[in-house]
Amino acid sequence: MADKKLSEVRVQFVAGVNKAVVAQMVDDLLCEGVLNDEEADEVKENPKKQDQARVLLDHARRKGHRASQAFIQSLCTRDVFLAERLELTNTQPSGQPEPQRSTEAKAICVPESRNGMKLCPPDLCREIQAKEAEEIYPLGDPRTRTRLALIICNITFAHLDKRGGAEVDLKEMTLLLEGLGYRVETKTDLTAKDMAACLRDFAAREEHKASDSTFLVLMSHGIRDGLCGIQSHDKDSDILPIDEVFSIFNNNSCRALYEKPKVVIIQACRGTNKGITYVSDSVVPVAPTINLTLPGNYKEDAVQKAHLESDFICLHSTTPDNVSWRSPERGSVFIVELIKQIKAHAWNRNLEDIFRKVLQAFANNPPLQMPSKDRTTLTRKFYLFPGN
Repeated sequence: MADKKLSEVRVQFVAGVNKAVVAQMVDDLLCEGVLNDEEADEVKENPKKQDQARVLLDHARRKGHRASQAFIQSLCTRDVFLAERLELTNTQPSGQPEPQRSTEAKAICVPESRNGMKLCPPDLCREIQAKEAEEIYPLGDPRTRTRLALIICNITFAHLDKRGGAEVDLKEMTLLLEGLGYRVETKTDLTAKDMAACLRDFAAREEHKASDSTFLVLMSHGIRDGLCGIQSHDKDSDILPIDEVFSIFNNNSCRALYEKPKVVIIQACRGTNKGITYVSDSVVPVAPTINLTLPGNYKEDAVQKAHLESDFICLHSTTPDNVSWRSPERGSVFIVELIKQIKAHAWNRNLEDIFRKVLQAFANNPPLQMPSKDRTTLTRKFYLFPGN
């Protein structure tokens, strides 16, 4: 069994592994669910490489065969020479298939960017595009595309508490999106009116015509269906309805992004909880009604009707009526987890799969908030293909 094998090679592993490999293995085992955040932090908090390696191996070994097997597969990926020296390459019991992750890892060398994002090898990028063809959104030519992303982050308010830690969210999200090939525009401390104007100006940008997608990241205090401007002080003052965001970028208002993925990330409370000072209430604007049914024999020559709202994917930091947690030092727990999952999985997973991993991470760590996917109208899979 794999856990017994780890016990046998414990001393040799601790002596032979380097600190960079330990860090990579921690990330691998976090993604696999072998480690939780506290266990990962326990490994990283040790200043000495030997102590990190010892704690990492012991966490996996104590959780049994499957966790130990994941540890071995990670080592085979990160340091195949050490794995061979420790004879850890053939521990899968006969008759049992190897996990899909190990097959991918052995077949593909996955490079990383300077900020820790796993990059999609060009051969794999071409393979996925060829294999899935009509099932994925087309990737723009990196030489000619003009990807834009917008981040609006309200930090300081006239009547509400300052969002301490939001500066960290703003910095890290900017670095993430730049690493994905987007030119990022940031705006801070806006009223609801100014937020709407900023969104309209961004939707009108000519660069979207040569883009293949866009990101909108909105971070503020919030109510159930809206974001607070910096002058907000109750449920009826200075609120930007979420519906307005979608109406600004729908197929009628933003033709340049028609049939292109529009990713909306919202970090904000959607209700209240005891001891947390946020405003809450519902905002229920009336949505327009469109009849898309054509008469039986009617054909249009120049104009085709299309769905008013399509190709969106939206992830809220929490479910309706609930709060969203934020650390003044590390930033919002949702933003931290989202960035971690994108860095780890965007190289070979589509965005909906990545968002599912974010939800799973919170499901495994109650009683924190539960992010929620809303108004998702993607008709294809959206791959980010970092590095391409």
